[in-house]
Amino acid sequence: MWPGSEIDNIQDVGDALVGVFDNPSLLIGIPLALLGAVFMSFGAQYQHRGVTKVETLSGGAAAGGLTAAQLGRLLTRPSWVVGTVMLGLAIACQLGALSFAPLIVVQPLGAIALVITTLLNARISGHRPTKRSIRAIIECVGGIFIFVTIAALVATDEPVTTSQLITILVILAVVMIAFAALWLWLRRRMKALFYIIGAGVMYGFVATLAKVVISRIQSGDFEWLTVVCLVALLLAAGIGAYFVQTAYSSGPPDLVIAGLTVIDPIVAIIIGLTVLGEAANAPLWAYIGFGVAGVIAVIGVYDLARNHPQVLSDSQELPIQRGSTQSDPGAPKTNSEKFDEAVAKVWPNPPVDDDKPSRR
Repeated sequence: MWPGSEIDNIQDVGDALVGVFDNPSLLIGIPLALLGAVFMSFGAQYQHRGVTKVETLSGGAAAGGLTAAQLGRLLTRPSWVVGTVMLGLAIACQLGALSFAPLIVVQPLGAIALVITTLLNARISGHRPTKRSIRAIIECVGGIFIFVTIAALVATDEPVTTSQLITILVILAVVMIAFAALWLWLRRRMKALFYIIGAGVMYGFVATLAKVVISRIQSGDFEWLTVVCLVALLLAAGIGAYFVQTAYSSGPPDLVIAGLTVIDPIVAIIIGLTVLGEAANAPLWAYIGFGVAGVIAVIGVYDLARNHPQVLSDSQELPIQRGSTQSDPGAPKTNSEKFDEAVAKVWPNPPVDDDKPSRR
């Protein structure tokens, strides 16, 4: 039997879930969040195309980190520039969605970018999702949906004190030093998963610091600590962006999006729970739910890194059929081939042609 207080808590959760959808502004917030997911998916695909092209032209793998010359060449690749613009539009749509809809609605919808990116990458690369990779994607989306939903229900928005902000900055400095040391020591052996985790952690701090900076500017509390916070935000964003571009060179775009979709919000929420005390009065079931949902989502990223068909093909040179070419033209089409043809009508290969020679 459930104790009476816990029954009340469960009923409160149900009331909160129903009350979320009483807001008419969701008719604007939800479409903006979905549009942001679409822009993020296409932006990731275009940036991945640009990074791999630069890596091919430079004649060296970027698994040990993109060089300064490679970073400069990215600016000359039309696909990478288009992808960057799309990611900027995705951020604008997400910020706009948050101004109309609550976090409990907007954040889980962002996970749709993982599904779209998977379908888009399957069409372009010819690597169809396997049962194991689809299961991993479901784990990622389901785990982060539960995690963010619980956080939205039990967390409270508390003002950030000076001591708490200093604590966040100190933790960020330690994390940056740790990642820098690992990168310098093991960068030649680092795979995509390292850069994805690093980018997700950095962006988690960026989200937290952005919230603090905006809050302080709105309250007129713009002093030296706010400036330090802004500098740390820009530095973390730069490191995260570098890790993302390097991850594109050593892993498929849907794997990168999976890591960011899972790790970014988990890190931001963990900071809110442990440092900012935003769930000090949360019931025991909420913390158990955080743990279970977080583990499911992280396992999903790990499983996708191990079982993604493109990763397996690149590492083991598996004979995976590319595109829609059939080995036997007279054989009946399978359901997945019919699905590929349907997707091709909606998502053709990127129109930006990096292979087109430049005119003199």
